[in-house]
Amino acid sequence: MDGTEGNAGQPGPAERYHRSSVSSVGTRASVAAADVLVYLADDTVVPLAVENLPSLSAHELHRAVREVLQLPDIALDAFALWLVSPLLEVQLKPKHQPYKLGRQWPELLLRFTDAPADHVAMDEPSLQFRRNVFFPKRRELQIHDEEVLRLLYEEAKGNVLAARYPCDVEDCEALGALVCRVQLGPYQPGQPTACTLREKLDSFLPAHLCKRGHGLFAALRGRGAKAGTGEQGLLNAYGQVKEAVGSDSEHGASLSPHYRAYLLKSHELPFYGCAFFHGEVDKPAQGFLHRGGRKPVAVAISLEGVHVIDSREKHVLLGLRFQELSWDHTSPEEEESVLWLEFDGDNEGTPVNKLLKIYSKQAELMSSLIEYCIELNQTSEPAAPQENVSGPTAATGSPPPPAQRPPLRRQGSVVCSRLQHLSTIDYVEEGQQIKRVKPKRTTSFFSRQLSTVQGSYTVVQPTDSLEQG
Repeated sequence: MDGTEGNAGQPGPAERYHRSSVSSVGTRASVAAADVLVYLADDTVVPLAVENLPSLSAHELHRAVREVLQLPDIALDAFALWLVSPLLEVQLKPKHQPYKLGRQWPELLLRFTDAPADHVAMDEPSLQFRRNVFFPKRRELQIHDEEVLRLLYEEAKGNVLAARYPCDVEDCEALGALVCRVQLGPYQPGQPTACTLREKLDSFLPAHLCKRGHGLFAALRGRGAKAGTGEQGLLNAYGQVKEAVGSDSEHGASLSPHYRAYLLKSHELPFYGCAFFHGEVDKPAQGFLHRGGRKPVAVAISLEGVHVIDSREKHVLLGLRFQELSWDHTSPEEEESVLWLEFDGDNEGTPVNKLLKIYSKQAELMSSLIEYCIELNQTSEPAAPQENVSGPTAATGSPPPPAQRPPLRRQGSVVCSRLQHLSTIDYVEEGQQIKRVKPKRTTSFFSRQLSTVQGSYTVVQPTDSLEQG
């Protein structure tokens, strides 16, 4: 599933966790027993001694990691094995064989990335134990095992610090305060001081919020930075972190309440738990010369919907739940690979359908993932009231909504859509501007809209030979 979008500031998770030792998927096939290195979200390594590595499945390696870490059964669903490099990220199915996919990595890069040939030749994936994209947030709230909570917390924290999860300043400070509590213990007035926090500020806040000398400039660019905050705002939020009722104040006490609090706060972000993909969108024409061009974006897809994020400005350009969109993709054989998103909008007060073109060699992957997420949601419809706990139609009396939804309505929030920054195609009737996407139903250009067609999610097969088991 995707590459990281971190072009500016701190590198994205794929870069942070990448290690050149991905003989972790083994280049020593002739050796009967080989060491496999599996990386965790906190950048630690789980070394595994295995036999018959070329035929070992992701499920078998997953079980070995769980045994070493002594994780409970919930970890089988909460985590998956991924092959990750700075160029591409792929979540593995249980039947996939990591060694074989590692050997076919150059084929995947050539098919799903625009990387130059010399980068493809040098790229090597690492095997990582990360959150499963298909694990519902509601089930996360049912987890009590501290180590599982810690791993989920570490991954969420890494995504926030790398700005892969764009956050408003207030939310960054609240999340950073919980990291302070985990790393520094309970807040003690007067210690640590703002100066102490400043020394390791990038451990608590995203890099672009740590550069306070450019606060005004960043605010003008729409990144939400505010001059005069920074370590003092973090310190204030740290002082407001609540301790669990009945717990002692020792640093060695259980951190589960704080891990859970961090995850609950992260759940407010609509792109939490998403798979991320590279892409580009057209810029609106500007100036009297009507120059446009393209801007790089990250496309975040989860069980709840699709978000298009500006890779440089670190804010959402478009957020859609699956009920709000139709989609399709065009393949390289037709023209340039494009993921098409269709949604309702208006043009100077006139209701119109809007089309957004996302140029990406990963369009096929994104389309397949959208379809599979919709199928999963349909098969779990009896759980719908619980699934919507974090949505705007949450059941009355559920505690999360009041705490979760206000940040999404905050004026100028980085998680709000910015359609004015997108160049979309508007149409009212049959959309004659689109020549090669033929309508298959009267209400939409695309037949892919909450489809009930049975299928499977097969995103990592560049050729038939990759299908295993």
